[in-house]
Amino acid sequence: MDSTTDLARARRVVAALDLDGTLTRHDTLKPFLVRAFGLRRVAGVFLRLSPLALRVALGRAGVDDFKVRAIARLFVDEDPERLRAAGRLHALHVMRHLRPAALQRIEWHRAQGHVLVLASASVDLYVEPLARALGFEHVACTRPALAAGPAGPRYDGSLAGEDCTGAAKVRSIEALVGALSQLELHAYGDSAGDRELLAVADHPHWRPFR
Repeated sequence: MDSTTDLARARRVVAALDLDGTLTRHDTLKPFLVRAFGLRRVAGVFLRLSPLALRVALGRAGVDDFKVRAIARLFVDEDPERLRAAGRLHALHVMRHLRPAALQRIEWHRAQGHVLVLASASVDLYVEPLARALGFEHVACTRPALAAGPAGPRYDGSLAGEDCTGAAKVRSIEALVGALSQLELHAYGDSAGDRELLAVADHPHWRPFR
């Protein structure tokens, strides 16, 4: 057996799975925003952002641009403990709506001893508790930023780091598990935000559970 074969067999195997549309059938962020902020407030923010929504519909802007703007308007000066509690409740709701085939694949990877990464452009408030419940070792996701205030930390409407989509998703995963070129990578995704990750995977899985 040559050294190249030995090296290939020694590589760690990582499985990075997207959330919305891959593990789930539907978007999970908008229902979380409604749970956390109420339908009236979310509808008002979306209405104010309707010119951007039109540009998204026409393909002149990305849906993640809309998401970042909505977070900026909704999260500013919000209490992190309140939103974390809403996130835990939302994670329980999402758990009940995961695709059965996706759950089976997660268990297969775990049985093989593979490192599991939940990689989502959605926010940490519910993605992290969901990942813990599913037994993922790592979470790459979008993280609204906190700032110090007179009454304690509050969200300031910005992001701590990058929006976890596209090339930023790849960078986020590498920050957790190391250079992907040194790993054997299974990647699962369903949208344009997953294309860069799928492009560098040894085993790309496009919309695998539909």
